[in-house]
Amino acid sequence: MTKADLVEAVHRTMGFSKKESGEIVERVFESMKHTLEQGDDLKISGFGKFDIRRKNARRGRNPKTEENLTIAARTVVTFKASHVLKQRVAGEGARSTSTIDRAPAPGQGDDDDG
Repeated sequence: MTKADLVEAVHRTMGFSKKESGEIVERVFESMKHTLEQGDDLKISGFGKFDIRRKNARRGRNPKTEENLTIAARTVVTFKASHVLKQRVAGEGARSTSTIDRAPAPGQGDDDDG
């Protein structure tokens, strides 16, 4: 799923315009990025946790040239899925309760033409 797919899902299921849906999705991601940029962890219940982790400098080797080098210290983002998400991905949990997957937007229900 891409960001565009997510915007489409919000548009379809919540009834917002595509422009509004795009702004909502963008603001959610901006808020998430801001939290991580501040060095704070981000936990989303039922989904998982994004952690900021600092890695020390270490020795490495260029696999092409076999030259020894130093890999600089850096900060990385890691993700750990919640047990709920792990169970659902494995097919062990209850079926989705999310309205994103199932509910049509208002006025887009079953066809009553026939």
